[in-house]
Amino acid sequence: MLKGKKIIIGVTGSIAAYKTAVLIRLLKKEKAEVKVIMTELAREFITPLTLATLSGNAVMVDFFNPENGEWNNHVNLGLWADVFVIAPATANTIGKMANGIADNLLLTTYLSAKCPVFIAPAMDKDMYNHKATRKNIQTLHNTGNIILEAATGELASGLEGKGRMEEPEKIVNELRDFFRKDTLKKKLLEKLNNKKILITAGPTLENIDPVRYISNYSSGKMGYALAEELANLGTKVTLVSGPTNLILNHPNIEIIDVVRADEMYKQSKSRFKDMHGAILAAAVADYKPKKTSGEKIKGSGKEIVLELEPTVDIAMELGKMKNKNQFLAGFALESENELENARSKLKKKNFDFIVLNSLKDIGAGFQHDTNKISIIDKNNNLTNFKLKLKKDAAMDIIDKIAEIIE
Repeated sequence: MLKGKKIIIGVTGSIAAYKTAVLIRLLKKEKAEVKVIMTELAREFITPLTLATLSGNAVMVDFFNPENGEWNNHVNLGLWADVFVIAPATANTIGKMANGIADNLLLTTYLSAKCPVFIAPAMDKDMYNHKATRKNIQTLHNTGNIILEAATGELASGLEGKGRMEEPEKIVNELRDFFRKDTLKKKLLEKLNNKKILITAGPTLENIDPVRYISNYSSGKMGYALAEELANLGTKVTLVSGPTNLILNHPNIEIIDVVRADEMYKQSKSRFKDMHGAILAAAVADYKPKKTSGEKIKGSGKEIVLELEPTVDIAMELGKMKNKNQFLAGFALESENELENARSKLKKKNFDFIVLNSLKDIGAGFQHDTNKISIIDKNNNLTNFKLKLKKDAAMDIIDKIAEIIE
């Protein structure tokens, strides 16, 4: 995945600079092209000769070579690179990057770079946790840089805590994942640009009286992540959403707010016929009160019986409507017999594939920012994925959509 990739390594004045030698060695082993830029202080921790030998290229520190006047063109460096990795990144360099200061070759190259930038902080724990440092790191994150959070362990000061530069092996894995996702996104963009997809998300609320309702713990995060990632690929998304606390503003997304299951059904049914497919990520209430009180039910200390009736089965109805040129995907959140129940639902609802969550998996399902999913398709192919952020799990689901969409 890294073969032939052009990578600039930026080295700043930290004791963690010794790890940079290992990082460069690993990148060269992957057949990447590596150029190194060092700050003046970085040379006090590791020699340019060491890094030049490992990278196969002369190390750059100054704007020009004082012996022959040859200029190290920071603009050309920024255009040359596929990615810029600053490891280690000290609090000083992070502060300068966050505030646009350009007083050395590394910083001018950073400000000129057209490529993604990875930043691996390294410093003592108190410096790392200082409000100014946290603000600077957040600023860099907000402007599109990829932060490789510092690891926890023994620090050069002798203290224990967070501030260690991430290990070189993990940085290389992050780079592999980045380029893998970049390749995937290009493929998905070709397949999904201008397609129209319906997504349902969030819970539904079924009123008992004006102040009480039946619902569930769905946050809507998975459905919203799917909507945003698809929209970023050029897909025209119609998001039918139950009540959530989420905010999503994207020109490719139309959000239709609903509350009850019957409202979600009506909005989904009326739009599905014009779609290339639908992903039913909402946690729709299976039952609703048979009678809804127009007034608040007063507490009396006595038992009451709440009679329930089934809500409309949105998945079943859209499954009946689906034509041969459309796809339909659903979700199954199970607490027992997970695979058996998911396969049964897949067949019954006429899904092309189903995304399975288990309540037994820590960090998966409702409310979390992470999810651990399995995908089962109508040919009974099963793919299991590790626990990951919901936006990354969304890309796994979208990859499956790209396989089957017409």
